[in-house]
Amino acid sequence: MILDTKVRYLQVAFNDDIDLVRRVLPTIIPSNRILIEAGTPYLKREGMQGIFEIRRRWPGQIVADLKTVDGAVDEVIMAWEAGATAATVLGNSPTETLNLFIETCNRHNMVSMIDMLGVHDPLKVLLPLKKPPQVVVLHRGRDEENTHGKVIPYKHINRIRSKYDVVISAAGGVTLKEARSAIFNGANMVVANLVKPGHIWKGISTETDVGTLAREFLTTIE
Repeated sequence: MILDTKVRYLQVAFNDDIDLVRRVLPTIIPSNRILIEAGTPYLKREGMQGIFEIRRRWPGQIVADLKTVDGAVDEVIMAWEAGATAATVLGNSPTETLNLFIETCNRHNMVSMIDMLGVHDPLKVLLPLKKPPQVVVLHRGRDEENTHGKVIPYKHINRIRSKYDVVISAAGGVTLKEARSAIFNGANMVVANLVKPGHIWKGISTETDVGTLAREFLTTIE
């Protein structure tokens, strides 16, 4: 699978359980501009079966948010066998892990994504690599969303783009307003979390018409 750096994408993240997938995913109209994410909490709860359940209901791209830190080959293959077409690795992982992750993704026709959560300078992660990933994720973590002054680090976009032709994704508390900001700052993918009522995190409420909001996001980032 190859993503087009000239296209703007929406990634919708499921972080709860299979019941939510069964209820909400059928409301989202398939589009080659929408990726469905099996989020890290979802994977920890449901395992690879969680990816399989998404694949039963979604014909397009599926991201396994593994946040791999070691054992890259095995983790990528597990996700691929379950039906994922993309996966994530943490930028703080050893360079050897990052290289193996990207190589294994390429071998299985998967989209490789490096999540720069907690990384001070993404270029220092990218420059030693044998090959770049397809996607660089600039990520403000969930636990950082409500910390005053913590923002998605858009300042890195131009520096990355000056050296690499990659898709740049913005993640972490993305609302429609933040999605507009992300595109204005040069990102070409936004990640919106599905959030249950009562959570302090920002995203798309699971009690809204998620399918309609997904289409609104696509129009916003057009």
